[in-house]
Amino acid sequence: MSFGRYYDEFEPGAVYSHWPGRTITEHDNTWFALLSMNQNPLYIDDHYARQQPLGRRPVIDTLVFSLVVGMSVGDTSGKTIANLGYQSVVFERPLFPGDSLYAESEVLDKRESESKSDRGIVHIETRGFNQNRERVVVLCRRFLAPKRAAP
Repeated sequence: MSFGRYYDEFEPGAVYSHWPGRTITEHDNTWFALLSMNQNPLYIDDHYARQQPLGRRPVIDTLVFSLVVGMSVGDTSGKTIANLGYQSVVFERPLFPGDSLYAESEVLDKRESESKSDRGIVHIETRGFNQNRERVVVLCRRFLAPKRAAP
C-alpha cells in the first residue's frame, strides 16, 4: 500500500475520493477549540450559541479545514518534500456536531521544478462535503512532490 503519490503519478483533471469520512462529535469540537485556544463562545458556550443566527454550536472552521487536509494526505501529498502554501480557503456552509465530513481532491495542474530535476510542484483543489453531499469547504494548495527514482 502506498501513502501519497510521486510527481509522475499526478495528472491534471484526476479526482481522488478520500476515505474514510469522519463524523464530528461535540467532544471533538470543544477539544479542538480549547487546544487551538479559540475562546470564541460560539464554539464553547451552548447557551450563547443557541441565541445566535445559526441557533446552535457549529463545528469550528479550523477543525473542518484540518480534517479535510488530513483526509487528503494519503491520496495526494503523503510523499511531499514541502507544503508550499494555501492559495485559498473558503468555508461555504457550517458543519454541526453529529455531521459527517467527506473529501475529494482534484489535480488542477503540475509543473517541474525549475531548480531541481528530481521534483515538481503539484496544485490541487480539495473539497469537503457533509453527509448530504453539500459542499462545506474548498481549498487550493501547492506542494513539492518528488519524482519517482529512475531504475
